[in-house]
Amino acid sequence: MEYMAESTDRSPGHILCCECGVPISPNPANICVACLRSKVDISQGIPKQVSISFCKQCQRYFQPPGTWIQCALESRELLALCLKKIKAPLSKVRLVDAGFVWTEPHSKRLKVKLTIQKEVMNGAILQQVFVVDYVVQSQMCGDCHRVEAKDFWKA
Repeated sequence: MEYMAESTDRSPGHILCCECGVPISPNPANICVACLRSKVDISQGIPKQVSISFCKQCQRYFQPPGTWIQCALESRELLALCLKKIKAPLSKVRLVDAGFVWTEPHSKRLKVKLTIQKEVMNGAILQQVFVVDYVVQSQMCGDCHRVEAKDFWKA
């Protein structure tokens, strides 16, 4: 009879996913990542297409409620302005990363790639990456409108 020494490195056992039966390491939801992603969409409620106003004459973007700001393409200021447009839906999730996806400068589109996290199903944290498309709409600012009208109207 041989003596077998008990191993000191204990690894956690595997369990089966309750949806598809794939062996997984135990997690708070006891569901594999693929099944969890198919059941829960954490980006729900966040708009995937948003419009942003831009003045062609002075090259400024509109920041509500009444400010026009100068921003270069793919700058931090423009990214902050874009994120403020979807601030309310983003308050329900944790924003991990945001950055621009390159588009043609004349395309009138800005694409921002967001990485968000949210706690779902018994404390499991799900992370998702998606792209929000910003449509740049031309709108003349008040200053340029006055110059165009040759300061004719006064209030």
